[in-house]
Amino acid sequence: MKNQRIIPGMILIGFGIYFYLQQENVSLFNEFYTWPTLLIIVGAAFLVQGYWGKDYEAIFPGVILVGFGVHFHVVNRFDLWPDHLGAFILIIALGFLLRYQKTGNGLFHGVLFLILAGLLLFYDRITGWLGLLENGVATAWRFWPAALILIGVYLLFIKKK
Repeated sequence: MKNQRIIPGMILIGFGIYFYLQQENVSLFNEFYTWPTLLIIVGAAFLVQGYWGKDYEAIFPGVILVGFGVHFHVVNRFDLWPDHLGAFILIIALGFLLRYQKTGNGLFHGVLFLILAGLLLFYDRITGWLGLLENGVATAWRFWPAALILIGVYLLFIKKK
């Protein structure tokens, strides 16, 4: 049986350190006294549960929480960091791929989200590379949500194992 005390223990230790440092007004960490830090603490607890506690299903939420927390910390600090929906989808893809590494399931989802993130993050470059096809791609781009819906319906109702 997996040790289920790791997540609450890590969260309590992390929150305790966070609030102690905030209460003591340690100026070295002033920029970390925000809610994204709490996301990182909870996500780190899930990652510890996933890797040390061998509860590999906890890797996915851990990566998402740590990834979103890091994203919100650095999005306004680094010009290179994308402030775009594609960044969130990339974090989700990373969660699926890291979970796949340990469990063997979720590769399809990870690759699908990785492709979607790449399309979203590099849409301007992709259309620029296509040059003459830019108008056709722009028209197709208007309908990509419908394509996602159709693929989802196919996966839910049509594709049977």
